[in-house]
Amino acid sequence: MEIADFDRSANIVSLFLSRADALGDAPMLRAKQSGQWTAISWAEAARRVCLLAASLRQLGLRPGERVVIVSENRPEWCIADLAIMAAGCVTVPTYTTNTTRDHIHILENSGARAAIVSTAKLGRTLLPAIVQTDMCRHVIGMEPLVPMQGGAYETQLWDELLQGDAAAARAEVDARMADVGRGDLACIIYTSGTGGAPRGVRQHHGMLLSNVAGAAQIIDQDFGWDQGPEKREIFLSFLPLSHAYEHTGGQLLPIGLGGEIYYSEGLDKLAANIEEVRPTVMVVVPRLFEVLRTRIMRQIEKQGGTANRLMEWAVAGAQRRQSGKRRFTDYPLDMLIERTLRPKVRARFGGRMKALVSGGAPLNPEIGVFFDAMGLTLLQGYGQTESGPIISCNRPAAGVKFDTVGPPLRGVEVRIAADGEILVRGEVVMAGYWQNEAASVNVLKDGWLHTGDIGHFDDKGRIAITDRKKDMIVNDKGDNVSPQKVESMLTLQPEIAQAMVSGDRRPYIVGLIVPDADWALEWARSNGEAFDFRRLQTMPSFRAAIRTAIDRVNADLSVIEKVRQFAFADEPFSIENEEMTPSLKIRRHKVKERYGTRLDGLYK
Repeated sequence: MEIADFDRSANIVSLFLSRADALGDAPMLRAKQSGQWTAISWAEAARRVCLLAASLRQLGLRPGERVVIVSENRPEWCIADLAIMAAGCVTVPTYTTNTTRDHIHILENSGARAAIVSTAKLGRTLLPAIVQTDMCRHVIGMEPLVPMQGGAYETQLWDELLQGDAAAARAEVDARMADVGRGDLACIIYTSGTGGAPRGVRQHHGMLLSNVAGAAQIIDQDFGWDQGPEKREIFLSFLPLSHAYEHTGGQLLPIGLGGEIYYSEGLDKLAANIEEVRPTVMVVVPRLFEVLRTRIMRQIEKQGGTANRLMEWAVAGAQRRQSGKRRFTDYPLDMLIERTLRPKVRARFGGRMKALVSGGAPLNPEIGVFFDAMGLTLLQGYGQTESGPIISCNRPAAGVKFDTVGPPLRGVEVRIAADGEILVRGEVVMAGYWQNEAASVNVLKDGWLHTGDIGHFDDKGRIAITDRKKDMIVNDKGDNVSPQKVESMLTLQPEIAQAMVSGDRRPYIVGLIVPDADWALEWARSNGEAFDFRRLQTMPSFRAAIRTAIDRVNADLSVIEKVRQFAFADEPFSIENEEMTPSLKIRRHKVKERYGTRLDGLYK
């Protein structure tokens, strides 16, 4: 196996099948069953992919038709994804946190003709959307589903679709894939747009193959690509596979590397899973690094004086190493820390971790310095769904600077526009948004993807991102939230005149609320209170009434969009106080300048 394989492959399915033929009975996918890690081999995965593809065709699905996946991370997710592509269809991943309203939008926009759902619980939000849209003709349950009355769909059981002549199914897939090229559509991944409605990013096979090739080259050149039946790259899949970052980095990359994927049991068991699985590579979002850092620090602090001093020395030394101001005394201290503290920390990560790759949201440089001090290689990547998603990544060979996101990947061309915007060109760039020509034209100009991020190159060719041109909120887990969508829903409530939500690099969304004056006056009268705006805001019953309005909005929002906490503004946003533009748009930076401390207090 070599990097050139990615360039020679015409599509994702052909690459997967070539790897399966080479690796045969070697384990590919592992998940916990009855407390034990149970493996599915490469050969068995390929058999199931081909049989499911044949069944999808027998159900009447035709090339180019869309199939939705609603599932938590598990081996069946990977098999379903590859089988949909092997049937000549297009995968449409969706989040397990989606509301029925979210599913309705995706089903209507994508025109999906079938859906694969893992559990009856997830079916309770999906099936009402299928009934209302009346477009999806087949619903396949990995586990038995509870059907709903109404709708024209038929329910199929996963296991029943994995029956048949495997050899004939494989031959059909091989013949079908001979006509699928790098420019053909592989999947549509929905990402929130600044206007509020999620937009479907058209990801073609070449885009994904090129992205995987660039990531694989980093593994190969900077760490050494482990190959062979007894020594292969081990991945622990934790982030949602419906996110482009995990779909490419946590699924397609290990497939390309001929590696092995373990599926985590969830956040509460992640630390234990890491020690059990002993992964060599793991893709993670900054928020998880923050949690792991806190755990490590607490464990070291419990050990007392010597361990604490070692940790302090390690962090101070890493900070000086980052700034290029190392002291002579740092070298013997580093040797001491390498023999004492770091082996214990590495053991908590399995002992063979080559790289922890951070992406999906900006990483606080202090977090990167801490993990570097603990002897773990942490790389920060940068990208977006529209680019496959990886644009660049730190590389040890180029020197890791945690206030940069590294040089561009292999095959990715980056330039900085006159206004500082980062522009990207190459096979990794999407073909456009699904059924949204206006949005496509807005970000794709003369072959260049306009990322909406502001940045520059440093003296070693690494990209440094300094600002976000667009207003999209990216939380600490890498999820995108459109502030305009949430704000517009809030201001539809009779109690709320204006709202601004915040939450960039934070664990949840908070809001700054301006109550509606007329409603507030009526509330005061009905409660026998004098109309004093400032005094009303201090009253628990008034605050509870606003909270009720926010909760009505939250009922129609996904988990990541919900407004968890709120504060009141001192006065309405206006042109006069420079908190609104002449066209009556909120000037977010001005509002944050005034209320930043108040908003930060909502996270304490």
